[in-house]
Amino acid sequence: MTGFSDYDPPIASKWVELLKQIRPNIASVALLYNPASTPFADLILGAAAPAARSFAVMARSSVCRDELDIDAAMKLAREERGGVMVVPEVFTTVHRDAIVTAATRHRVPAVYPDEISTTRGELMSYGIDPADVFLRSASYVDRILKGENPGDLPVQNPTKFRLTINLKTARAIGLPVPPTLLALADAVTE
Repeated sequence: MTGFSDYDPPIASKWVELLKQIRPNIASVALLYNPASTPFADLILGAAAPAARSFAVMARSSVCRDELDIDAAMKLAREERGGVMVVPEVFTTVHRDAIVTAATRHRVPAVYPDEISTTRGELMSYGIDPADVFLRSASYVDRILKGENPGDLPVQNPTKFRLTINLKTARAIGLPVPPTLLALADAVTE
């Protein structure tokens, strides 16, 4: 087995940091996912927990199986003065619009795993740079075609990440985006 991973659970610690930067008084972060399509949620929450503790923030899971659960999760996050980390998985992709709508309605900051998110109304995303993964994977294809055994090539984790921020959404939920966070962004949507 060889190839390039398109996700690495320790990224969740960066999600916690971003939520804390955009809402400094945040008290909790919730990991939104569906257990039927995310068997690795414990790994992600385990990676987020130390970062949350370092910011004096509580980290917890927020299991969602349908759109009613999504709305309830966002309502609870608002009541807890919290933020939401959206796991990259089938359920959250299929229900992306419901997640965005509920986060905006309840004025909850959320961070998403892919850049497409901020073009559809999400507050911010932090995730892998797919172009980088595709470019790096070409070297493996070349090496395999030249006769190297795929089993001898290690699986590689992502090395390049992108941060995108949607200022319109930030205004809609009443969050000023700190200039330091804007300076870190690879892309800003107005």
